[in-house]
Amino acid sequence: MEDRDLMENELLVIKGVCDLYMHGTLESTTAEVHSAFKDALNVSLDIQNKLYNLMSEKGWYKTCPAEQTKLDETKQKYSNTCC
Repeated sequence: MEDRDLMENELLVIKGVCDLYMHGTLESTTAEVHSAFKDALNVSLDIQNKLYNLMSEKGWYKTCPAEQTKLDETKQKYSNTCC
């Protein structure tokens, strides 16, 4: 397995972990549990960001900028649905 494959797998795992911690934070019933999940989520988000940045630097995670017309259309679409 190549480094790129390992990092892609790790990124997928950490995204799943973030999802679990986020739901744990949202559903927690005490301040202590909420704080524990929130702290774990923040650490996991930091790890995810470092992985993303490293993969991006190596050219392994490429993003394409959104077209301005698509952004404008989406903004208009959702600005009309508000109260």
